[in-house]
Amino acid sequence: MKIIILGAGQVGTSVAQSLAHEANDITVVDVRGDILRELQARMDLRGIVGVGSHPDVLAQAGARDADMIVAVTNSDETNMIACQVAYTLFHTPTKIARVRASEYLCHSSLFSQEALPIDVLISPEELVTTYIQRLIEHPGSLQVLDFADGRVQLVAAKAYYGGPLVGHELRELSEHMPGIQTRVAAIFRRDTPIFPEGNTVIEADDEVFFVAAKKNIRAITSELRKLDKPYKRVIIAGGGNIGRRLAQALSGKYQVKLIERSRERTRELSEILENVIVLRGDAADEDLLLEENIDNTDVFCALTNDDEANILSAMLAKRLGARKVMSIINRPSYVDLVESGAIDIAISPQQVTIGALLAHVRRGDVVAVHSLRRGAAEAIEAVAHGDSKTSKVVGRRIDELKLPRGCNIGALVRGDEVIIAHHDTVIEAEDHVILFLVDKRRISEVERLFAVSVTFL
Repeated sequence: MKIIILGAGQVGTSVAQSLAHEANDITVVDVRGDILRELQARMDLRGIVGVGSHPDVLAQAGARDADMIVAVTNSDETNMIACQVAYTLFHTPTKIARVRASEYLCHSSLFSQEALPIDVLISPEELVTTYIQRLIEHPGSLQVLDFADGRVQLVAAKAYYGGPLVGHELRELSEHMPGIQTRVAAIFRRDTPIFPEGNTVIEADDEVFFVAAKKNIRAITSELRKLDKPYKRVIIAGGGNIGRRLAQALSGKYQVKLIERSRERTRELSEILENVIVLRGDAADEDLLLEENIDNTDVFCALTNDDEANILSAMLAKRLGARKVMSIINRPSYVDLVESGAIDIAISPQQVTIGALLAHVRRGDVVAVHSLRRGAAEAIEAVAHGDSKTSKVVGRRIDELKLPRGCNIGALVRGDEVIIAHHDTVIEAEDHVILFLVDKRRISEVERLFAVSVTFL
């Protein structure tokens, strides 16, 4: 697939890195030649220096025969105009744009073929806000991902000493919870993937990914660890777009406090946020945190645009007694470093955003893609089409499929029915198939498996 990426920032670079490893023809456009030269030295791609919305720059990048344009520059306006130019002059089939300003997003009629011809609209702030909200709604989870409009969830949880299933084989899970259907999709033990079998024994500190209907998630989590009490009190550090959105989303169910350094922004937030206590100050101020009863806080979320400030404030909050601390961290090199220490969950906005983009890059009828384990693994929702003659999956039992190594089918969604996958489960046409792929480099094998006849879905 020939893909043009506009913008070599953190999201653009992460997308380029992800797609370049999958035999795509990638061109990256940016105004900074030094950044592009560095990317070209590390990856198999082409760099074009220029403004991504200019017709001559797009033409030089190969827009005349490109399959897709992904506009993720720091300017909403540049991204939107680039999609308009690609549509009008080059008839580019798929146009994806990152738009962050809520002033644009609240007018959905703007983004249509008759107005701004953007096929896929990506709002990183909205995606990250939803991601954090799910983590707060599911105490004890490391990652919570929705499939099939929320009917199925993939949850990652760390197994702790004392959990009922720790030290036992996976086959005993059904004995512990009769009537509750689930499937363990993968286990990571000391960062090494383990393909789960019935006789696999769960060990303390294992990171366990399991698939289940949404209503059963909490019961299954309790098998891996002592169940955390539901969260009530939340402190948010940073009143930017994500902090404001999260405060609004949580204010109806939780006691929310928001800390913001800017006097002007504090005043603005206090006027628009209902049922939220807005405080002006530094989230890394020990006296302020103690004054606001950090030791009785269930969740502390560090959401500023400064990685160092987020890390320091989250570590301080944890030391002062916060039950759970989360931090947004933009630099990939920081994520592994901090998660092994005092910070419970490090959130990478780039990885959250990339998942939304990949769903539209994957060949086949792929409904959702979630990037896992800092991009090393993927969870995919694909729709099975065709019949037993034209499809390699329809009409076949799961144990008859030639799944690539490290690929696991966790569940099927058939209409409104959630079917947890077993070896003898038969896939039917139009089933939504939830797959877990430990090694994303084998994604092309999954795409071929779900191909119909000689064409992709």
